[in-house]
Amino acid sequence: MRKSKNIRHQTHPVFAVVVDGETEVWYLQMLKRNERNLRISIKPEIPTKKSVEEQYNLVCELSRKEFSSVYWIVDLDSILKEANEAPKGKKSAIRRFEECRANLKAQFKNVVVIVNNPCLEFWFLLHFEKTSKYFATCSGAETQLKKYLGSYEKTRNYFTKQNDDIYLKLKAKLNSAIRNAAALGNFDHKNPTKAMCEMELLFHVEALKIALNESGEG
Repeated sequence: MRKSKNIRHQTHPVFAVVVDGETEVWYLQMLKRNERNLRISIKPEIPTKKSVEEQYNLVCELSRKEFSSVYWIVDLDSILKEANEAPKGKKSAIRRFEECRANLKAQFKNVVVIVNNPCLEFWFLLHFEKTSKYFATCSGAETQLKKYLGSYEKTRNYFTKQNDDIYLKLKAKLNSAIRNAAALGNFDHKNPTKAMCEMELLFHVEALKIALNESGEG
């Protein structure tokens, strides 16, 4: 009688991404839709409450589950807005975020924190130009972005339009964006007015690099 072979089923890693807005979700969904060779599953998560602590707690919760990695994408303009609206004497939202970030780095090996200052639109802008200009608000970054994407708007229809979605609009310039973002360096809580974008950290994922190479974008 022939012995049955033990067949090992390969499973693709599953990544969770915690974000505080729909634009990040739509962008990640379009990344998945267009990179068909991508051998990872990305599950965007939006917390029901969007304070620093609520997002941090969700990241901690997800990091203890079955996910291979958990990414926390942070728009710094949201944290600065929270800091400006906080009562006097309360710990700065920037300081609270830095403490959360340090705790994650110390406790969880599978968590990556990605900071954009001011917001995701700055990442989009870096596809078109190398700049270290600081935009105090997201609307400022959007205005500059519209010099290249004149019809840009924060709507599901714009981001997910079939054959002309946000990822496809930017894909040809992705490598430039990665280089431009890396050149800005990393988040520094002591310098909240430093223009920066850490989205390139997401594209350091080996499976994503392989998918981009296979699609001719590496």
